[in-house]
Amino acid sequence: MKVIKNYVHGKEQSTSKKLIDVYDPSKGEPCARVALSNNQDFEIALKSSISSQLEWSKQTPLKRSRILAKYKSLIERDTDKLAEIISIEHGKTLEDAKGSITRGLEVVEFAVGIPHLLKGEFSQNVGSNIDSWSIRQPLGVCAGVTPFNFPAMVPMWMFPISIACGNSFILKPSEKDPSCSLKLAELFSEAGLPDGVFNVVQGDKEVVDMILNSSQIKSISFVGSTPVAKYIYKEAAKNLKRVQSLGGAKNHLVVMPDANLDQAVDGIIGAAYGSAGERCMAVSVAVAVGEIADKLVNKIHTKSQSLKVGPWSHNDSEMGPVISKEHKEKIEQYIEQGVKEGALLLEDGRKIKIQGYENGYFLGPTLFDKVKENMSIYKEEIFGPVLSVIRVKDYDSAVGLINDHQYGNGTSIYTSNGDIARHFTTNIKIGMVGVNVPIPVPMAFHSFGGWKESLFGDYAMHGEEGVRFYTQLKTTTSRWPENIISGPEFKMPTN
Repeated sequence: MKVIKNYVHGKEQSTSKKLIDVYDPSKGEPCARVALSNNQDFEIALKSSISSQLEWSKQTPLKRSRILAKYKSLIERDTDKLAEIISIEHGKTLEDAKGSITRGLEVVEFAVGIPHLLKGEFSQNVGSNIDSWSIRQPLGVCAGVTPFNFPAMVPMWMFPISIACGNSFILKPSEKDPSCSLKLAELFSEAGLPDGVFNVVQGDKEVVDMILNSSQIKSISFVGSTPVAKYIYKEAAKNLKRVQSLGGAKNHLVVMPDANLDQAVDGIIGAAYGSAGERCMAVSVAVAVGEIADKLVNKIHTKSQSLKVGPWSHNDSEMGPVISKEHKEKIEQYIEQGVKEGALLLEDGRKIKIQGYENGYFLGPTLFDKVKENMSIYKEEIFGPVLSVIRVKDYDSAVGLINDHQYGNGTSIYTSNGDIARHFTTNIKIGMVGVNVPIPVPMAFHSFGGWKESLFGDYAMHGEEGVRFYTQLKTTTSRWPENIISGPEFKMPTN
């Protein structure tokens, strides 16, 4: 069986003998094994990153940009290969995998513009014959720890901008679907990136702790669950690292009585059940306002029953399996808990069976109605194809509901009322907001990040926030005085 190793200094390598299985979720069978890196593997990668970073930082932003432009074209060339690698190990459909690659590629496109993005500011005569200017310089060695749900997109939210800024980068991908990271690294080498600027280190929490405890690594970026995001944030800060740590979500989609109901239902179905609900921006709560509730629930129920659940290899599949047997069991426990707590289970995804794939980790779309705020299926992140409908009497109740929730990642509202939409976007306490858009993931030239328990750290990801995160600001004040000796000054200089 294929063994997946690290990608360090331009080649696959690993000294570790500790291997774990990587599963094909559609079949419930191992498809490869991955080597979990030991301390020696980590030190080899770190040494490579340190030695390459200084020379890479000396390259002009324009030269870096040209390598990124070539990298973009190679990813476009191999999109189908990358998508198949993702689908085999994650289970999502090929079209969904391709879409996620495209959203990651947008960040590479953004990073190609790094010569413009690194321009500083200049002020002449800030004082008498004194000029001042600012520049942004790289941090050094940066690292990223990424989740299983987007093995191409989320890493590409991190390393292209970091590398464009002149840093080297160590990626620790999820051990559940590690192959995509190797292909991304190989393509970067093919594009002309010097060896060691982008290294991939496979592993588990042991490697994460090595990253956190290394004084040579200056920043860490993370996407995952809130408990782990808090841990990353605390440990990184304790070790004086810059940190952006994105946690969990419970994304609400509000449907107003004046909404286009068909558009709202289509948006909810795709956002709740796409990628088997394993998205940090998935809609897991539909908020039905007033008299629209019964119509909304009936239409969601009817439409969800026609979804085609199956393996990625079937062209008509609209939703694949969840990532693992353990995660499937966890989601099933949430469904059972929802029933026990009194929610109305209209559609039970536990009943689904796929002929020929009986061992796969499949769950069908699950729909709960009449969910209450105190229920675990409402309060906690399930990360699966489970949609809860909660009914409220009016718009103000919907806003209060969302603002009171511990998570603040994304939210949307469907309405025909411009005043309501404007009030919602202004007053909702959420980091990413959509109006008649179900999944408001910003484009690469904006930034991705939530509020409250969904983001720890001062910086969101990609966009100009990403450039600021991966660089440090230096401001110089300069004067070339005439040959006049006036003696020392003991007051604060002014003008």
